[in-house]
Amino acid sequence: MSETPEKTLQIALVAHDACKETLVSWVGRHVAFFEAANIFATGTTGGLLKEHHPGLTVNAFKSGPLGGDQQIGALISEDKLDALFFFIDPMSPMPHDVDVKALTRLAIVYDIPMACSTATANCIVNYMSQSV
Repeated sequence: MSETPEKTLQIALVAHDACKETLVSWVGRHVAFFEAANIFATGTTGGLLKEHHPGLTVNAFKSGPLGGDQQIGALISEDKLDALFFFIDPMSPMPHDVDVKALTRLAIVYDIPMACSTATANCIVNYMSQSV
């Protein structure tokens, strides 16, 4: 009997400016989980992840307002993402609110796990860690 190879998870990480530090720190607490995944991130978030966690495989797209949100949305619509971690700052105005809504809408339409807070993100990581 041959063993089936483990699937490499495809994960998107996005954070608004006020939440970037929180996301980078949170990823550090779950670095073993993310080391086994391919990560897709919007521009600045991806750069920060590469800087603080050089052992991770991070594919950085454009900045969110410059099309990065749509690039991640395309991965969702092509069934190429397993989860979306999108740390949203609910207290700051969002000039590109339509992009945020479009991205979260796609995650719902395509029924992928999506976390917008550390509490939900922890639940998803714990669940996916047991399922892989």
